[in-house]
Amino acid sequence: MALLILGHPTYERSLANRQVVEHVQNSALNLEIRHIQQLYPDYRINAREEQNALLRHQTVVFQYPFYWYNMPAILKHWFDVVFTYGFAYGQGGDKLKGKNFMASFTIGGPQESYTTLGKNHFRVYEYCKNLEQTAYFAQMNYIEPFYFHGTSLHAGYTEQDVVREARKHAQKLVTRLANLP
Repeated sequence: MALLILGHPTYERSLANRQVVEHVQNSALNLEIRHIQQLYPDYRINAREEQNALLRHQTVVFQYPFYWYNMPAILKHWFDVVFTYGFAYGQGGDKLKGKNFMASFTIGGPQESYTTLGKNHFRVYEYCKNLEQTAYFAQMNYIEPFYFHGTSLHAGYTEQDVVREARKHAQKLVTRLANLP
C-alpha cells in the first residue's frame, strides 16, 4: 500500500494535479491520499497523525506543483513538522528506514526552459537535490522524481493539452507504483 501526500495549496483550481490524483485514486492501487492543505488549512499539522500515516506504508509519493523551483510552502512545512529528530533522523530516528520516497510533480513551463541555456538555467533534477538529501538523511530509498512539463495555461498550453499529458503522467505513475517492491 502506498501513501500519497498531496501538497497543493489551490487544488480546487488545479487542472494537472487534480487529473493525476483522480486517475491514481481511481486505479487499482491500494492507496491512501492525504490532502494536507485540506487537512490543515491553518498549517497546524498534526505530526503524530502524519507520522502514523507514514508508518503504515512502504512507499510515499509527494504530489505537488513545482512552485518557484521547489515545493509549495504547505508541503515544506509538512516536512519541517513531520520529519523530526527521533522519528526521521537522529538518535532513534530510523522509523522511515527502507521506505520508498518519490516526488511526483507538475511543471508549468516547457522542458526546453530547464537547460543550461534555457530560461531557468538548470535541469529539473538539479532543483531536486534537497529531496534526494532528505530521503537519504531519513534512510529512505530515493526514487528519481517523476514529473511532466507544460501544465500552465498562462504559458500557452490548452486545457486539452494539460489534461492529456496529466492522464499520461498518471498512468505512468500508477505503473511505476505497481512495480515497486
